[in-house]
Amino acid sequence: MTRIFGLLALLCLLTTPVLAQGGPSAAPTSSVDVHTLPPVGGTTKPVAFDPVKATNAYLAQVRGTARANSDSYFEGGYVLLVVDALYALVVSAILLWSKLSAGIRDFAAARTRSRFWQVPIYAGAYIVVTTVLTLPLTIYESYFREKSYGLMNMSFAGWFGQFVISFGLTLLAGMVLLTLLYVAIRRVPRTWWIWGAAITIAFAAFAALIEPVFIAPLYNTYTALPESKLKSDILSVARANGIPATNVYVDDASKQSDRISANVSGLFNTTRITLNDNLLHKGTHDEVLAVLGHEMGHYVLDHIIVSLIEFGIVILVGFAFASWGYRILTNLFGGSWGVRAIDDPAGLPVLVALATVFLFVMTPVTNTIIRTAEIQADMFGINAVRKPDAFATVVLKLSNYRKLEPGPWEEAIFYDHPSGRTRVWEMMRWKAEHLNDPDIKAGPVSPQ
Repeated sequence: MTRIFGLLALLCLLTTPVLAQGGPSAAPTSSVDVHTLPPVGGTTKPVAFDPVKATNAYLAQVRGTARANSDSYFEGGYVLLVVDALYALVVSAILLWSKLSAGIRDFAAARTRSRFWQVPIYAGAYIVVTTVLTLPLTIYESYFREKSYGLMNMSFAGWFGQFVISFGLTLLAGMVLLTLLYVAIRRVPRTWWIWGAAITIAFAAFAALIEPVFIAPLYNTYTALPESKLKSDILSVARANGIPATNVYVDDASKQSDRISANVSGLFNTTRITLNDNLLHKGTHDEVLAVLGHEMGHYVLDHIIVSLIEFGIVILVGFAFASWGYRILTNLFGGSWGVRAIDDPAGLPVLVALATVFLFVMTPVTNTIIRTAEIQADMFGINAVRKPDAFATVVLKLSNYRKLEPGPWEEAIFYDHPSGRTRVWEMMRWKAEHLNDPDIKAGPVSPQ
């Protein structure tokens, strides 16, 4: 660019007429009109808009029974967080103090002398036993409680059929992961926790890679979204942000629940844009775009990779805690449990109990990691799609299972997504800074 300006200057010098020789002449004069320049952004005065009032007005639209049910459902989750942890500890205690875990290990040892193959035999039996022991709580939480709040559309038979699929996947994945974990324990008993964490993280990355193509279709039917302006707009936003997707899919989630959802899932060539039919049928064109803009944010901001790193650190610390705690507990009670060294599969309930305690204590940390990524995706989505009011109204549609207005500490500890108030405020704050943008001027008027 500098060379172009230099060439232009040289051309100007060469083409300027040479003044005739002689005395100086009078300089030409002309009148100059003076005008006041308009303010930057145009002459239109800012529209009166209070983002706080708009936020409050949006949230006030959910009231009465709907608000009470939302609060009750979400706050019940706080109790279940404690109940789930205690229940898991009780199950581990039963397996250890009854020496059932030691008995399963002995059963596996009687089947084969190979220590490698003893682990998947033990792991398979362990997963079956713990699934049976936790089944009453699972049925209550996943079926009857959801049904009582109007969030479950399946019959019990339909729910149980999908539970069987989940159990099969858990059984297969658990046997593979635990076998690899105990290989690491036998090979490097002093630093096994480092290798165990690495194996777990790699396993999680592999699951993220195959989930959209191989796992999700086991639960739902996926069809291409018909050609429409909505599909064209979704793909346009995707292309503009470098997302390698050429189609948009819809899954039949309404057969399971009334929850609205969407995602941009997968890694590399398995990337897929999906929305469920609840969002398609309950959301407006702009609401669907707002949700997909958020989901695209997760992809563009590499949240899968970032989350693997952040949770990888948590997992590493958790494995270190488990290694430390295992030595202490087995030194105290190993004889009563029939549990030997760290490479004894019968000690798995000890590791599970320690992991339960660790993850319970780390709940505010893990929730904050997820919530931070969600806020970042919100910000990406609003800048990519520019639909603040549509995002605000779709947040209200999520309130049937997410409490809208928690206290600050409540949100910090228990929320893995921003609260409804936080998200609506984000949108109204953004709108306040873009009031004079043509598309925002032409958009809907926020309540005040």
